[in-house]
Amino acid sequence: MDDAKRLASALNALVNLRQFSNSKARAAARQDPAVDWPATKLHNAEFNPEVDGFESFIMDDGSRCVWMPGRFRYAAQAQQ
Repeated sequence: MDDAKRLASALNALVNLRQFSNSKARAAARQDPAVDWPATKLHNAEFNPEVDGFESFIMDDGSRCVWMPGRFRYAAQAQQ
């Protein structure tokens, strides 16, 4: 879960930037070697930015870095 916390912290630092977007969040997450991209793609298969806000990211250890729309920030969640 430490990986998800680290990624959430990095993404939350970007959230406050004026031009923050899904593509910028994805680009930042691509730099993290602990993101499980096949699992992330599967998790976001029906992702709709107009409804869902921002994508969530699945880490290699099974934890998640998820977008919390009501709080406008990312949070780490334990493996489910």
